Amino acid sequence: MDDAPRLEEGPLLSRESVQEFFKGQLDLAIDRLHVRVDTETQGYVVRLLAAFATSDELFSRDDSGQLQQRPLAFLLKDALDEQGPARVQLLRKLGDQSLFVSGFFAEWLDQRSPSVDYYIAMGERAYDAVGGAVARTGGSKKSVFSELSAKFGQLVDLLNEVSERTRVCTDRGLVRLYDRFLRTGSQRLAGLLRDQGVLAPVVVPSGRLLS
Repeated sequence: MDDAPRLEEGPLLSRESVQEFFKGQLDLAIDRLHVRVDTETQGYVVRLLAAFATSDELFSRDDSGQLQQRPLAFLLKDALDEQGPARVQLLRKLGDQSLFVSGFFAEWLDQRSPSVDYYIAMGERAYDAVGGAVARTGGSKKSVFSELSAKFGQLVDLLNEVSERTRVCTDRGLVRLYDRFLRTGSQRLAGLLRDQGVLAPVVVPSGRLLS
């Protein structure tokens, strides 16, 4: 059975309009969560989101034609088997996939192994290695990959916010958001529910919910 994560289908949009949409959503998330991210890094994340949202880059097909996501450990092995620019490119791909999946599909990762923490660790190390390689060649993007590595966890939180704000536009998404709040007690999710006019229960220290 194919249970790979995927974005819900919507109207066909151009890459430019998708980038515009994600830039607006990322700006909202940054303001809401008070995270400081360099403009160049923000641009990289927006382009990453647009690339994954408008292509099947995240997936491959097995022999039966089913969509599947290549395990991160396999991507890492592919990178370590290469040298020079090819290795850097694969490490960058590993970082990009780790960021996108952990940011947009945290709920999916909650239900299986490896966990979101594994994706975060892999992404941090991949971007750190890319930053080091770029620095050795005198490239100008060192600061971008360094920040992607250093703030990976914060960027995941930002993309969680973008994902949840995007999905809450549908009734099904709102129900899933409410269900996730009940399981986690996240006050960030409670804020998103309030924005949609849904009064979330209060979580008390004992873990009980008060209506």
